[in-house]
Amino acid sequence: MVSPLLADLFESHRAHLLSVAYRLTGSVGDAEDAVQESWLRMAGVHQSEIDDLRAWLTTVVARICVDHLRSAAVRRESYVGQWLPEPIVTGDGVGPLDPVARDVRCRLAAMVALEALTPPQRVALVLHDGFGVPIEEIGAILDMPGEAVGEALAVGRRAVAPAPTSDDVHDAAVQRFLAALAAGDVDGVAASLHPAATFAGDAGGTIETALDVVAGVDTIARLALGLWRRHLAEQALELGSATVNGQSGLVLTDPNSPFGRPVRVLGFTVHEEKIWAAYDFANVAKLSGARLR
Repeated sequence: MVSPLLADLFESHRAHLLSVAYRLTGSVGDAEDAVQESWLRMAGVHQSEIDDLRAWLTTVVARICVDHLRSAAVRRESYVGQWLPEPIVTGDGVGPLDPVARDVRCRLAAMVALEALTPPQRVALVLHDGFGVPIEEIGAILDMPGEAVGEALAVGRRAVAPAPTSDDVHDAAVQRFLAALAAGDVDGVAASLHPAATFAGDAGGTIETALDVVAGVDTIARLALGLWRRHLAEQALELGSATVNGQSGLVLTDPNSPFGRPVRVLGFTVHEEKIWAAYDFANVAKLSGARLR
């Protein structure tokens, strides 16, 4: 039986735990499951056995997430196309995922960089550099010697993403990109892109998008215009704005759907005032983090 005081303390750590779990797994659903499981495990432990509740819960969540990471690695082996982290999509309301979305460490570029790491590298980087967990404790979580954890951490630190821009700069760059798309101006779309821009789509073979990461401003501009025309004109999907991992993005919804849930989400990373990366989240099964109401 969990005391009301301990229950309140757990709730005070929920946003922190969700941030840890999301950064470790890249999945909203897995993150929420891990936090819920940590609650159940806490309920089965006598309070006298927990010296530092935040540290204890962080370790428990990390152990649970390692299992999720390993199962995700198996799923990726047969996944069609690119594998992107699940986006956190929020509207005007306030929900439990909002603090996670506002965490700059959970911006899309940072999350995509984490996806390139092995589970040990990801766990070592997130826990040590992100949350100050000692290497010895990370070794116990991963069942690895401290030296191996240190090596994994060193590799993980090479996964560098551009620093997030301010919201105003991000919004202005996205608006220039969208205005050019709406006008059908392929040169304007290209001009809104960073010279090193990339376009990545994650559909899991369920719907059309780029199977490989696309580079080159002219190629991306033509691809973006083609998708824009197809989904808004031919498929009559509705376009709306939303916050995607803390910064402005887009949602496409099917007006014939009774629940109005997004069928596609577009997120962006801006660097040097231009679109540095565009992310097309088109696998509905990976949109559990879309909470617009």
